[in-house]
This record gives sequence, C-alpha cells and structure tokens, in this order.
Amino acid sequence: MRGALYRAAPARAADAGLGALAALGLAPWGLWPLSLLALGAIIWRFGARATSARTGFAIALAAGTGFFAVALFWIIHPFLVEPERYGWMAPFALVLMALGGGLFWAVPGAVAGALTRRGGSQPRAAAFAAALLLSDWLRGWIFTGFPWAQLGQIWVDTPVAQSAAQIGAIGLSALTLAAAALPSILARSGRPRGALGGAMFGAMLVLSLWFSGSARLGAPTEPDRDIILRLVQPNADQALKWDPEWALIFWERLLIESAAPPAPGARRPDAVIWPETAVSFLLNHGGEALPAIGAAAGAPVILGIQREEAGEYYNSLIEIDESGAVGLIYDKFHLVPFGEYLPFGAQLARLGIGAFAARASFGYARGRGPQVMSLAGLPPAQPLICYEAIFPQHLRGQERPEWLLQITNDAWFGTYSGPYQHLAQARLRAIETGLPLLRAANTGVSAVIDPYGRVTARLGLGETGHIDAALPAPLPPTLWLRAGPAPTLTLALFVLAGAFWRARRRG
Repeated sequence: MRGALYRAAPARAADAGLGALAALGLAPWGLWPLSLLALGAIIWRFGARATSARTGFAIALAAGTGFFAVALFWIIHPFLVEPERYGWMAPFALVLMALGGGLFWAVPGAVAGALTRRGGSQPRAAAFAAALLLSDWLRGWIFTGFPWAQLGQIWVDTPVAQSAAQIGAIGLSALTLAAAALPSILARSGRPRGALGGAMFGAMLVLSLWFSGSARLGAPTEPDRDIILRLVQPNADQALKWDPEWALIFWERLLIESAAPPAPGARRPDAVIWPETAVSFLLNHGGEALPAIGAAAGAPVILGIQREEAGEYYNSLIEIDESGAVGLIYDKFHLVPFGEYLPFGAQLARLGIGAFAARASFGYARGRGPQVMSLAGLPPAQPLICYEAIFPQHLRGQERPEWLLQITNDAWFGTYSGPYQHLAQARLRAIETGLPLLRAANTGVSAVIDPYGRVTARLGLGETGHIDAALPAPLPPTLWLRAGPAPTLTLALFVLAGAFWRARRRG
C-alpha cells in the first residue's frame, strides 16, 4: 500500500500543478488560454487513468486542490488584519479552503470514474466534464453557497463573456469545459488520434462566441441617463478602520470627498454613495453625524452602516436626505459563514466566540431577502452588500430593477487577487441581467459598470477619491433572466447519462 502511494505521488503532484495553472485564467491574471490547456490536460489524464471511483477521486482532488490553492490564496489576508490574534490561522484557512474546493472536483471525479469504469477514455472524459459542471453550479448553493472561482469566470475580460446574457456564468463554465474536453472526447481510446480535431472544434467554439460577443459589444447603445451619482472611496485600511484616531481620519475623508465640487462644467451629483460599513458607529448612535453627512454631500446619501434592532445587529444599507433623516433601510441577508455569523452563534457567544468580521456583536442577523428599492428618489435599484453580488440566483424571481448597487469592503480581500476577482463577478452580474452596476468599495475597486459588463469609470486599489458618473441605461431583459441555468444543467445531465450509457455498451 505504501509503495502504491509513493508511486502515485508524482502523478498527483502533476495533477495539482495542472490545477494551479488552470486557476491563472481568473483575475487578475486573465491567462485564459493557459486555463483551457491545463483543463484539457486534466481531463485527458482523467480519461486515460480514472478507471475506478477511487482513482477518479484522487486525480480530481489533486487537480481541484491545486486550482483552489491559487484561486483562493487571498483567503489568508483577513487573518493578517490582526496577525497577533489570527495570523496563526492563515495557513490552515488556505489549506482547508483548497481542500474543500478540491472536494467539489473530487466527488464528480469519483462519480465519473464509477459510472464509466467499464468504458473507454472518451465517455470517461465526457462524464467528468459534465459532473464537474454540475458541481460548479452546486457549489453556489450548498452550505449557503460559494460560487467564487467558477471556471467560466476566466472569460470576463473577453467578448466571450457576453454569452452570459444568454447562458449565465454557469453557461460560461459549460463552454469552458466543453472546449477543454473536446480533444479527449474526440480522441480514440486515449490516443492522440482525433485530439487535434477536437482541439480545432474547441477553438472554433471559442472563436464563434468571441465574434458574436464582439458584435454585441459593437451594437448601438442607449445614452446614459440624466442622473449623476457620486461613488466615494475613503481608502480605510482594515487594520486601522476601527482605531478611534484613524476612524476620525476616515470619517473626514468621506465628508471631504462628498463635499468636493464637481468638475468644471458638471453639475452636483443627484446622490452620493458610500461603501459598506462606511462609519465606525451604529446607526442607533448616529446623533449629529447623520445631519453632518447630509450637509456635506448637499444631496441624498446612500451608505453602509451597522445597526441594532430588538437586540439583533444588522449589516445595513440606508438612505439619508440632506437633513440627515433616515429613509429606506436594506439589511444584508446572505451573510458570510464564520465571517458575519456563526452556526449555533448564541451558544458560542456564551463562550466569547464571535463572527470574524462582525464588529457590533457576536454576529449579524439575517435580512429579509432580495429587494428592489427606489433609494434616494432614484430609479428602482437592487442593493447588494459585498458578498451578495457573487450569487446570480438573487437577481431572479422578483421585480426587475433598473440598476444594481453594490457597496462593499474589499479591504478584507487584500491587495492582489481577491478584490479583482470580486469585481469580475460583479461584471458578470451586469452582463447576466443587462443592468448597469455601480460599486462603492472601501479601499477599491470602486467602479461604474455598464450593462455589458464594461468598466466605464473606476478608482483603483489604495486610492482615496470619488467618481462622478451618469447612470447607464439598462438593456431589455436577457434570456438568462427568463431561463436561468436550467438549460445548461439539463444538457450536462444528458451528457452524463449518455457517457454512462456508452460506457455500459462498451463494457
């Protein structure tokens, strides 16, 4: 047994290395051709070697762990905000997240290996690609969901991403896996014959969607609305944000940027938007601070703030008018597990154990769900607080807004890959829905995103400042809004069933 494990170690290391290379298609690297080649090699190796559930599990676990170790490397940063308390957890967090993500590859690997163990490499490769797609979708739902680093996100900086308007982000994952798997599916018995033809078919698939996406981007667009919004970015470092002296400095930055005159020839904004948990005090203790915000902005202000109600604490978005009077309130409902709430939180609170990111209590209470709101007298918008923007399912099933508003504190994600991956997912939400998305981030990246997912204005990481921009006009409802992921998932199930049937015939 020990000898078998020793002999398998180099192969598993190669699988992990290929998984790591596949992650380099994600932001901020954007090396999507490398992702396709690496995924193609993983699927090829799987088709040739995964002749049992056990072997399929091992190959896919190694590849998935390598993928998520690179994709989620930013996860160490929250633990380094207070390194004296949490720094020791950082390596464990990365290892556990990588292994946890790897399991979402390993289980499809085991299923594909079991279903096609008597078949050849072709049905095995097809079954693995289909099962991996289903798992990529399931990851956005199970255990409260975490659809970060889905395979389709490699296309966000290319015209191919425009296909998300028809097939959604999970459809982009299907496209990715199809292009990567075609050489293995069209080869015979794991040999190179037919692989070149499969690679050409995969390239033609990508090129056709590239050209159709380019045509969509080149179509005439509606002019921006006559509504000017100001996004304020205070650049409040997370390690300093709650320090009383620094909190005052960040507060002054927010007021100064809100009160800044518009560019020559431009008019004052119709509303000002501050990021998530923009201030260090509770709404209940706002006192004279709220009128000061309204007076500085000279316009309605939409901001993120913590609040307490009936003994429960919420991560909220509120609107206030020029006098500081509070209007509509939206409470974040899709909370970060262990970051903003803890399972069995009441019991753990008695032991002094609280949620990692919640500052007001041992954890936040959940809001009532997705809402469409006419904030600050503006056209109806759907608010999204930070993490909520990575879940496409929250944008379907209710009244369609005219724009999306995300307030976020990406300071938790570090300064390298995390904030850019979060921005990429916000851009996909705009494409899927055909709606513009405005994004106010504490430390960056604050951005105006048009309904094609293009960033038309931005403030980069580590910058203090503001953006004044007109609100882009929405597009008509997209096909994805009407159909959702059902067609893509149905096709994946058919492919999985077809691979099983073919394997049984061969067996």
